[in-house]
Amino acid sequence: MARRNLLPPLNPARAFEATGRLLSVSKAAEELSVTPAAVSRQVRTLEAYLGTTLLERAPGGRMQLTPAGARYLSELMPLFVSLREATLAVTGSRYGGNTLRIRSPATFAVRWLIPRLASFHQRHKDIDVQLTTSFQPLDFQREDIDAGIQLGTGRWPGLSTLQLIPNVLVPVAAPSLQIRSKRDLGKHSLLHSLARPDDWVLWLEAAGLRNIDPSRGMKYETSLLAYQAAAEGHGVAMAQKELVAKDLSEGTLVTPFDLELDRGDHTYYFAWATDRPESGALKAFRQWLSSTVKD
Repeated sequence: MARRNLLPPLNPARAFEATGRLLSVSKAAEELSVTPAAVSRQVRTLEAYLGTTLLERAPGGRMQLTPAGARYLSELMPLFVSLREATLAVTGSRYGGNTLRIRSPATFAVRWLIPRLASFHQRHKDIDVQLTTSFQPLDFQREDIDAGIQLGTGRWPGLSTLQLIPNVLVPVAAPSLQIRSKRDLGKHSLLHSLARPDDWVLWLEAAGLRNIDPSRGMKYETSLLAYQAAAEGHGVAMAQKELVAKDLSEGTLVTPFDLELDRGDHTYYFAWATDRPESGALKAFRQWLSSTVKD
């Protein structure tokens, strides 16, 4: 039985949000109760309006977000979640027992989780994942969420956790900057994430570069925006290597130096409240995450 369509009629932004979140035109069409051709047409309309490509095909035919698409999706997702919640509040309905509400930092959601979510949907077509983004600490007492992803040591009272990725810091920049030595950092802007204010301090200290002010340069709300600025040649960003792996493999970004700083257990964790019974949907998602991390 098809899910009830809870949002207003299809429009270009909504078509892109569903396609970008699911990384599939056919799955977006199924969710929106329209044809794949209609979804593709709306996405192309949005791209023409914005004057930029949001989605592209990778080798092998897999759909992926462009840097501009990733940034735009991270801004759209919270808006559509709020719209869904407002509609649900008016109708007094819920998605059903197989809805899983997950919150994640925007950078991790766009760079790591969303590209992998299609495989979860393939295995569990009966579970709807509702994903919101924020870099604020998880609060299961105040938020209507089942689980979340959080940066830290993974040792939080009342929460069970699963470590997701290693947190290895590397400076990244566009190849056009042609940075050849650590001294060249003084010629370029440092790009910072307000969500990770210590990364440049820690790396510069490990590199022994005490003559560079770690606080100078441009500051962005999230690492996602800092990575985009780096790819566009605006400076050097401090990146979590796992989250820029695709950019490095494709040459959109390069690592000018060999020094990598491993922050150990200070990384991203999947977390859920220990004082709540674990639903079947949450257990399935946790097991999928665990197998995905091991792969």
